[in-house]
Amino acid sequence: MFDFAWVIRNLPHIWELLQEHVLLSFIPILIGLALALPIGVLCVRWAWTYPIVLLCSSAFFAIPSLALFVFMLPYTGLGRMTAILPLSLYTVALLIRNVVDGIKATDESVRQAASAMGYGRVHRLVAVELPNAVPVILGGLRVATVANIGMVSVVSVIGLSSLGDLFVDGTQRFFATPIFVGIALTVVLALIADLFLVGIQRGLTPWSQNRRTR
Repeated sequence: MFDFAWVIRNLPHIWELLQEHVLLSFIPILIGLALALPIGVLCVRWAWTYPIVLLCSSAFFAIPSLALFVFMLPYTGLGRMTAILPLSLYTVALLIRNVVDGIKATDESVRQAASAMGYGRVHRLVAVELPNAVPVILGGLRVATVANIGMVSVVSVIGLSSLGDLFVDGTQRFFATPIFVGIALTVVLALIADLFLVGIQRGLTPWSQNRRTR
């Protein structure tokens, strides 16, 4: 049975775990996005590098997260960087394809029109190609965010705090309440993050909403 009294007694601890989970989930997203954008732009600029980068990123993403966390322990210890670095690299691996596909999705006639208006390569990238790529990039970012929120739970196995502590505690004591709480908070956090990114996408691409209402 679900023990509400246990939840009330442990609210401060649950709140601390939730805060740590949010921190470990979203810092890698920001770092990964900051790295994936320039790498994706370079892959578009020098097309011969894209297959190599894509192969490396796909191979890296196939490595189990727990193995990477354990690998990091001798170098970073039981600190946040043990989780942040691997999760940042996972985010980069997920986003590179979206960045490249988003930039390439810009119609060639639009590029030519921008060039005819005097836009240089960098100006055209910032003012035309990246804004057009926003829906594709944010689509990948939504997937990466939900994936990170799920993977952060694994760090509890190596001694880092997250909502995964509730899963470990409940499993060790054969007590279902913390497991239910951990699952519920993880799902709610993923839903809130996804809705937040949808809102950002709508704010950055108002023209796409105008097309739907016509």
